[in-house]
Amino acid sequence: MADFADRWESKYPYAVRSWKENWDELTVFYDFPLEIRRIIYTTNIIENMNGKIRKYTKNKLSFPSDDAVLKSVYLALREISKKWTMPIHNWGIILNQFLTLFEKRVQL
Repeated sequence: MADFADRWESKYPYAVRSWKENWDELTVFYDFPLEIRRIIYTTNIIENMNGKIRKYTKNKLSFPSDDAVLKSVYLALREISKKWTMPIHNWGIILNQFLTLFEKRVQL
């Protein structure tokens, strides 16, 4: 954090101050094992979906009509939604980690 602040504090003082003041909350993410962090990181579905829609539509500089935009977004969503039913890689390991970390919350 100190190296980051030294480099960027003069340009982004508010952001650096905010990070310093909230460092404990920001770093809670790193308390989890790597596999769980991957799941947490990749499950921000709205951000992920918006990024994919931008990826599909950025190649077009302009659309001939509003219907063309709607069709492009529809086709992008159709492709994106195919991945929503795919199994999570290493789910057995991840489930065991969840059960270990949150054993008091799980009722088997």
